[in-house]
Amino acid sequence: MLHSVPQARAAELQDAGERRAWPLPPVPPGPVIGLLLLLVGIPAILYGLDGLSIEGRLSLSVFAGALVAWVVLELPDMPVALAGALALVVSGAVQEEAFFATLGNEIVWLLIAAFVMASVLRTTGIAERLATTVLARCGTVSGLFWSATIVIALTAFVIPSTSARAAILMPVFLGLSGAIDRPGVTRGLALLFPSVILLSACASLTGAGAHLIAADFMKRIGGTEIGFAHWALLGTPFALVTSFLACGLILLLFLSAEDRRAALGTLPARPPSSSGNGAAVLAIVGAAVLLWATSALHGQNMAVVALTAAMLAASKPVSGISLKEALKGVEWNLLLFLAATLLIGEALLTSGAANHLAGLALSALDGRLAPAPWAVAAIAALISSLAHILITSRTARASVLIPAIGLPLAAFGTDPSTLIFIVTVGSGFCQTLMVSAKPVVLFGSGETPTFSQADLLRLAAFLLPLFIAALVLFSLFVWPHLGLPL
Repeated sequence: MLHSVPQARAAELQDAGERRAWPLPPVPPGPVIGLLLLLVGIPAILYGLDGLSIEGRLSLSVFAGALVAWVVLELPDMPVALAGALALVVSGAVQEEAFFATLGNEIVWLLIAAFVMASVLRTTGIAERLATTVLARCGTVSGLFWSATIVIALTAFVIPSTSARAAILMPVFLGLSGAIDRPGVTRGLALLFPSVILLSACASLTGAGAHLIAADFMKRIGGTEIGFAHWALLGTPFALVTSFLACGLILLLFLSAEDRRAALGTLPARPPSSSGNGAAVLAIVGAAVLLWATSALHGQNMAVVALTAAMLAASKPVSGISLKEALKGVEWNLLLFLAATLLIGEALLTSGAANHLAGLALSALDGRLAPAPWAVAAIAALISSLAHILITSRTARASVLIPAIGLPLAAFGTDPSTLIFIVTVGSGFCQTLMVSAKPVVLFGSGETPTFSQADLLRLAAFLLPLFIAALVLFSLFVWPHLGLPL
């Protein structure tokens, strides 16, 4: 007892001293690791790869720097890609003319025109009214889910980017959930819409910017010039299979039997626009899609067709919307990012850096292991399907995975065009985390409670293995018969 007071006083003084000391702030591990990787990795590439030209080493350094910035430092996609493209020009790895030429690439103009047409469809409410009219014919909630899967998948052929499709279809979801007024159904629909939007994007060449990057790589490396119709022939069956798998899992895991059998209420329909001709807009968009699909017959460039259709649709007499208003719906950030990544990809190819990566993959195995084609396809499918956990941008994933995974794996004797297609389609799976895709965020963070992160993980636990298995099976048994041999 005699020593308890001094000991207590000493403890108080020690605590006070610790409180007066300036605590050291915790150092975030991500930035430190990222900077160390840049400081060590880039000099190693520049001075350690003697068998590669200086242009190749510079191109590979920029690619590695962008990969670290996206994955480790978690910097925004577009500024990183643009900085990488500028670094290639300043360092002399590519010419200035090549940098500015990417902004005039037909892929960029094709997306601009497609965004204008999507803006017209969204502003006039034509897509929303069509979807609501079709879905109103369903008798039960279960029938509604299956029909909605088809309707959502079809929008991939006319609306570029998954974000634009999510914005256009959001009013349809709100109308359906409000009319049915069942919490379980609302949660299921909120999971269904972004899942099908993301999974069905692979059906269309214009469904995502990543597809246009892949088509450019396939043309440059494998000599495979894939058009709108051929891409649809390859991607549509896989898109429908995986979308229906997602729909069935959502109905089974998140809706009760009573919810699935419930009858639909009266679905609210948006009134037609007072100005503009909806039938004319639909005819223009339909004609553009038809001309895209038959470009091999008439020889007209897809971008020229798209720009013509966009000019006609975005006019006051036709849609009641001016071209200036429609241009506000263009995702300029995506276009700049796409142009910059096209330049980085071109630099990797023309400088020999991509072939050097393939050679390194072969030399690392030293001939001791030659994976079977099915194993190569499985590796590509697994890595690309899981990549969304580290790289949140779909276009960035394709830009990284094609040269880093697809081309090295092609060194084992697998067709490079097929591997590029597998990697690109696999990168479309991004439903595991709330931050992995913009459509998931849009449907999961609204004012009305929909689904949680735990719901996403539960769905992904069942859907991801089925997705990977389907990707391998298609690469082995379906796509070889459609022009992409493994």
